[in-house]
Amino acid sequence: MTVGVPTCKLDTPVIDIARYLLENNVEGMCVLDKEGNGVGVVGIEELVVAYSRQDACSITAEDVMREGMPTLKADMPLALAAQMMCDQHTRIAYMIHNAAGIIYPAAYITYRHLVRHLAAESGDELKDLGIKAERKNPLQVFVEKRDAARRLAQT
Repeated sequence: MTVGVPTCKLDTPVIDIARYLLENNVEGMCVLDKEGNGVGVVGIEELVVAYSRQDACSITAEDVMREGMPTLKADMPLALAAQMMCDQHTRIAYMIHNAAGIIYPAAYITYRHLVRHLAAESGDELKDLGIKAERKNPLQVFVEKRDAARRLAQT
């Protein structure tokens, strides 16, 4: 699983979602309502459906999202998680966190995670996954994003 979930608002244009998924090599985004609760998912399948519409350039996450969020327990064995994802016909499932009444996705697992685990010859190949994965500290992430925004503004 990957800790930290890509999210968007209901009014996010699908074009922005498509760009994000491609640039970050992820399979879907969780759609949040105004209170921050996860209410749906926009994945590759939903974007293909959006692409087939004549108004694809003007539609939003709310227009194409799959309502609800497929969820799994974080301590579930991977084989069971894989079976449940197959049964639910979903390529992405979320581990949910509840903080002060706001229910939001804290981590996710995809078919790609399962295939990586299956193909891994050692745990070293999976160091970037799970709660023990190495992460940048929040200040470092902020500085990198700020600097990237500044570079964009200069062009």
